[in-house]
Amino acid sequence: MLKTTTYLEVQFYDLDPMNIVWHGNYIKYLEQARCEMFNKIGYSYMDMYNDGVMYPIAKMDFKYIRPARFGDKLKVVCELECVEPAINIIYTIYNAKTDEKIFKAKSMQMCIYRDTMESCYEEPVRLKEKISQYEKSIENITCMPNTL
Repeated sequence: MLKTTTYLEVQFYDLDPMNIVWHGNYIKYLEQARCEMFNKIGYSYMDMYNDGVMYPIAKMDFKYIRPARFGDKLKVVCELECVEPAINIIYTIYNAKTDEKIFKAKSMQMCIYRDTMESCYEEPVRLKEKISQYEKSIENITCMPNTL
């Protein structure tokens, strides 16, 4: 399973009147981490668009566990659960300093053809290739023998 980590810092403008992150801003954090995940594998949303497909959000589930506050460093872990016929991603947000879990979410993005807006029931070939290449590169890094 593809897994990436993104680090963010809570900004002042993300707070609500109670001085905690406004609940809607967690969606923004997920989007930042999701975009970074696709960029890390070398297949961005623009690449998808240029290949004639788009992935609008079809469903999201959230679980708020603890509030994040101004200045907190957040660690957002994205785990790609599957990509066919939809991209399903599981997210976990931690306070990066304490490693305390503060938020969990899951998103489902449906593949549609850019020009017709009709559902596509197969993942784009390039997406599948990029995921495979990224996973192999991580395996090679993780499994390199200690040469010291």
